[in-house]
Amino acid sequence: MAEIKNIEEYLKEHENKDMLRFLTCGSVDDGKSTLIGRMLYDSKMIFDDQLSAAESESKKYGTTGEKIDMALLVDGLQSEREQGITIDVAYRFFATENRKFIIADTPGHEQYTRNMVTGASTADVAIILIDARKGILTQTRRHSFIVNLLGIEHVIIAINKMDLVDFSEDVFNDIKSAYESLAEELGIKNTYYIPVSALDGDNVVDVSKNTPWYKGQPLLGLLDSMDISKEIKEEDFRFPVQYVNRPNLDFRGFCGTIAAGSVSVGDNITILPSGKTTKVKSIINAGDITEKNRQATCKSAYAPMAITLTTEDEVDISRGDMIVHTDSLPRVSNSLKVMLVWMDENPMDVKRSYDIKRATSVVSGKFEHINYKIDVNSYERTKVDRLELNDIASCKMLLTQPIAADSYEHNRLTGSFIVVDRITNNTVGAGMIVGVSRREADVSKLAEKEYTDAEKALNQYIRDNFPEWECKVI
Repeated sequence: MAEIKNIEEYLKEHENKDMLRFLTCGSVDDGKSTLIGRMLYDSKMIFDDQLSAAESESKKYGTTGEKIDMALLVDGLQSEREQGITIDVAYRFFATENRKFIIADTPGHEQYTRNMVTGASTADVAIILIDARKGILTQTRRHSFIVNLLGIEHVIIAINKMDLVDFSEDVFNDIKSAYESLAEELGIKNTYYIPVSALDGDNVVDVSKNTPWYKGQPLLGLLDSMDISKEIKEEDFRFPVQYVNRPNLDFRGFCGTIAAGSVSVGDNITILPSGKTTKVKSIINAGDITEKNRQATCKSAYAPMAITLTTEDEVDISRGDMIVHTDSLPRVSNSLKVMLVWMDENPMDVKRSYDIKRATSVVSGKFEHINYKIDVNSYERTKVDRLELNDIASCKMLLTQPIAADSYEHNRLTGSFIVVDRITNNTVGAGMIVGVSRREADVSKLAEKEYTDAEKALNQYIRDNFPEWECKVI
């Protein structure tokens, strides 16, 4: 019984640790996968079977001679091992005494920039690796721009392969100075600089004797102690409705995960985009909804809890609606200014309609025009009429119906969306809401563009000859 109790205490202690998500990025062969592998290996987070497999694979694919190729602990795809590169985003989990971590190892090749965006979308911290021999490269600038665009406030600059420049303090300071200018240009808030050798483990988990001039923490120590809490403020309540629970005539609840803020029984709430108002009657925890325990409720809930809300009035609420506090309404519009990352081999067509998935809502829409494309290498803005793979641009997005929208800076979940091709069902883009414009008065103009020439001619014939019908062919 004592062992069971100890296990339960350990699990409870582990459960209460805070979570930090970070990603590694940078140019090709900067050592991203090797760094993560070394961190896991030196912190004793590798199982024996994983280590044995890495030793075996190192003899076949390794590039480090007799040593274990640490990158193989992370690169799982056969094509990654054969080429010695990262293609897809690899996620790894580990924990220390203080924190739990989720690592996203992202690719460095330009053609896989879309994969890097995926890994960065949920990260709290970014580790950008720079080869000490090469300094800041084009892909370093590209990834730094994307990291800043996605709102990651903490950026660690790991200047890697210091062993190949004899752990020179001058080389480290030169790269640090160059990146400080880049960070100031982009507006990156918090930067940290560490000289490392991922291959040999210098300053990864333990402080290296080879860099007596470096007085800071090793990489893992910095991650373990870093304060990632944002400025304390009362967030506005946002509850995207995921599912309407109607098991019988006596109960109707609205299920979902709180995206931001908190809610209490008796709060005045508004359902958007309809604008109907009511009050919260009860809040039910996700685990409490059973036939025998239907009435088990709590007085309040907060993000990111999964709950079911019931309302005092019979209000029409369905999947995709947003429930908010009546005194903190977001703007509701079908016209949005967005930053768009195009992720498809086929170019973006401003004449086509796409499905826009934001939180739990799916709305048809299109990109009215491209304001400008950003050259992520030089940060210049250029005028274009379409977007190619990995392009990043500012666009005006027009939806067929309005949604309640927050800016991405204000709320990552309610301020981001993905773009889905309506024919192939492929995800072709990802975007961030930058601003909300006034609602377009005539949304039907958007649908009108979908008509064929024959349908347009028929509509015009009806309007000319039968005006009393006041209708059009769909």
